[in-house]
Amino acid sequence: MLQEFKTIMQKEFEMSDMGLMKYFLCLEVHQSKQGIFICQHKYVAYILKQFRMDKSKASKTPITIGTKMSKHDNGPVVDSTLYKRMVGSLMYLNATRPDLMYVVSFISRFMESPKDSH
Repeated sequence: MLQEFKTIMQKEFEMSDMGLMKYFLCLEVHQSKQGIFICQHKYVAYILKQFRMDKSKASKTPITIGTKMSKHDNGPVVDSTLYKRMVGSLMYLNATRPDLMYVVSFISRFMESPKDSH
């Protein structure tokens, strides 16, 4: 059936067979008999390096339990453009890391006026 679909598509559109997909939109795709698996190891390494966090220590949890932050926190104001880029990069990770969803939505609340504590 897949071959029939491929033949129809090739008649209708100019295309070439490049084999199994391995990388698409920062998603690494691994296809096997057990199923199709996606991950973003390369993308994580890229954003860690981009934001100069590649030497940071790993953590088992994305946020400390009971962390409280407010829009009115004191402390130095940080570059809001950089903060928004960081949050946006983390949002894209939610495709393969739903465990980060809570933390990313939590820190996105402070994009208007981010402080160092955020």
